[in-house]
Amino acid sequence: QIQLLESGGGLAQPGGSLRLRCLVSGSIRSINVAEWYRQAPGKQRELVASMSSGGSTNYADSVKGRFTISRDNALKTVYLQMSSLKPEDTAVYYCRTDLLGTDGLGYSDYWGQGTQVTVSS
Repeated sequence: QIQLLESGGGLAQPGGSLRLRCLVSGSIRSINVAEWYRQAPGKQRELVASMSSGGSTNYADSVKGRFTISRDNALKTVYLQMSSLKPEDTAVYYCRTDLLGTDGLGYSDYWGQGTQVTVSS
């Protein structure tokens, strides 16, 4: 059974940093597409960062230059390095992935349970 488990959220001060992790468990050969979304109270979920199967990345304008998405297929983990945090970055952050199983089949649209990030002094 494939599961995603996020960690690394918490309380940070403005200007601080956090590193989110999304660990994929199950019979997975590789993480193809990896995305991080966030949802702030009263707002719609938004795409923050994405990485394609080829490694190209895209970021929301609000986080460009501050956030970096990466993945480690050997560790089955997706990361989101967040720096220069702002109070408006406060949200629940979710990892979403499309995966390649060890059986050679694709497994799409797997989500983690979310991790809370709060930026406040």
